[in-house]
Order: sequence, then structure tokens, then C-alpha cells
Amino acid sequence: MKTRLPLRREQFHETSATLLRNETFHVELFRYPAGVEAVRISNPRGTVIMLPFYGQMVWDANFDGHSLTMGHSFKQPLPGSSIIDTYGCFAFHSGLLANGCPAEDDDHPLHGEMACARMDSAWIVLEDDRLSLEGETEYVKGFGHHYLAAPAVRLEANAARLHIEMNVTNLAGAPMPLQYMCHLNSAWLDQGRFQQSIPTDAFQLRSSIPAHVKPTPQWRAYTDQLARDPQAFQQLDQPQMCDPEIVFFADDLQQYGDEMQFELHSPQGFALMTRFSSQQFPHATRWMLHNRDQQVAAYVLPSTCRPEGFKAAQRAGTLIELAPGEQRHFSVETGIL
Repeated sequence: MKTRLPLRREQFHETSATLLRNETFHVELFRYPAGVEAVRISNPRGTVIMLPFYGQMVWDANFDGHSLTMGHSFKQPLPGSSIIDTYGCFAFHSGLLANGCPAEDDDHPLHGEMACARMDSAWIVLEDDRLSLEGETEYVKGFGHHYLAAPAVRLEANAARLHIEMNVTNLAGAPMPLQYMCHLNSAWLDQGRFQQSIPTDAFQLRSSIPAHVKPTPQWRAYTDQLARDPQAFQQLDQPQMCDPEIVFFADDLQQYGDEMQFELHSPQGFALMTRFSSQQFPHATRWMLHNRDQQVAAYVLPSTCRPEGFKAAQRAGTLIELAPGEQRHFSVETGIL
């Protein structure tokens, strides 16, 4: 049996209110003081906070007593038009017309227009032992692109993981460019070790330096060393060397099979994991940053291309083109191993 509960903005108040409770799930609605609506979903293993009308970001995730979310300076999600206005979430949808860090010859915002998109509608779906937050937003410009984005986040009854999904449909009469990354801002696990289903030498250090990165002599020396030996970075044991950020790319993932699995193992005896299909996401990024303001170990960011901007993907031949009426589906499973 499937139950669908539509959500309206006027249902959300600063005092939390229960929308649904059964033996497995507890769903609460509330509004942050800054005005952003939030849905808190709990199962026996943990709690996830999502922003149903704000890009359908996953603001926070916690399972088995472990936070999955990066360390950050934001006390709450803040309204904005760019992801940097509220960079404290666990996961957001990067894209869809353009993705990643814009280069000098790009004119798109950092991580694209979908990250902070105003959702047209949102609803909860309860089906057997699974609960989902779903939504839609229609992007349309005169003399421009026109698409429907339909994201969803699904939790199972006794799982310490969530499924993050995105469906994109080109509603225009002309082809549409598509770049998409499921941007997972995972927690920094001190002394954590990487494991993955692809060879360690599949990752190569990023050679370009985005405008927001301000290199120091120490950082240049360290990255020069990593460029010669990328496999030297297998453990989170030098946080001071990850300021500015350290980024690795792995390309052409299909050569290693369909199902990809990446893990970050903590010496405390647990591990984070992310699983996805290389047919949907042929590229992976690894992003580490540790300073006073942000502590993040994004051990994998599944994507359709490298996050180096629109023009870079165009030149590399990794820009997807959706025909009129064509739809693409993306799905990522992430949480505790």
C-alpha cells in the first residue's frame, strides 16, 4: 500500500510538528529561524534532515550515532541563490545545465542552478517499509532551456543508509546540455582510510587550480609530491596539508564494471560507504578540505563529468545532450557500511 502526503509551505513552523509516526518512521516538519522549511525523518538507525523546497538538499544525516555530515560554520541553512550561501549540507544536487567550479570562460554559478532551486512541490511517500521525500521543480527560460527535475530521498525501515535520486526530463523542443553530480559532503574521519572497488591508481590529482583556491608554498610542494605519487594519499592523517583543498579525479569508471562502491573506514570501527552505477556516473571526484571553517572528506562524488565547469566538459566530450522529451535517471546509495 502506498500513501502520499503532499507538503505545503504553510505547514512548517518554528515549533516542530509530527506529520507521521508508526513503528518504523517518525516524520516531523519545522521551519528554521532563517525561514527555510525542513523535514526530519527518523528510523531506528538514525535521523536525516532534508529541505523539501530548497533544492531538496539533505541538510544533515546521522546513523548509528555517527554524523555523516561535514564540519561547517553554518548554524542553520540560509536562503540564497548559490550553494556558497549555505555550504553546510550533507548532500546537494550539483547541475543540471552546468556543474562544478566555473572556469574563466564559464558564466554559470558554482555547482549550477539546481543546488539552491526553489521547488514547485514536495510530498512524502510511505510504502511498506520505505519512506521517501520527493519533489519537482520546472526550469524554464524564454528563448532558453526548459526541463523538469524530480529529486527524491528514500529511507528503508532498518537501514543506516539513504538513496538519493534525480530524474531530469528535457521539456524543450531543442536538445539540452546535462551535467550532474551527487555532491556528498561527508564528514572528516580522523585517520580514516579509503577503500574502493576500483584500483587505487585510478585516481589522479587535479592539475587545474580553480579561482577559489589560494595556493601556499607548503601546499604547492605537497601537491607536487602527490602529482608524482597519487597513491600516497590513502589516509586522513595530515589535515594540515588539506588547506587549501586536495582533489583527485577518476575517469572512465565503466572499465572497472557497473556497480561502484567507495568506503571511508574509521579507526573507531565503522565505515562510510557510497554505491552507484558507472553507467549513470562514469566519473568520480575525491575532495578533502580541513581548516577552521570546514572539515570535509568527500571520499567520492559521483558525476557525469569532471566538476571543472561547462566549457571543460564540452572540450572533453563528457557533456551529455538530452534530446527533446528524453529523461535521465540517477541513483546513489550512501550511509554506514
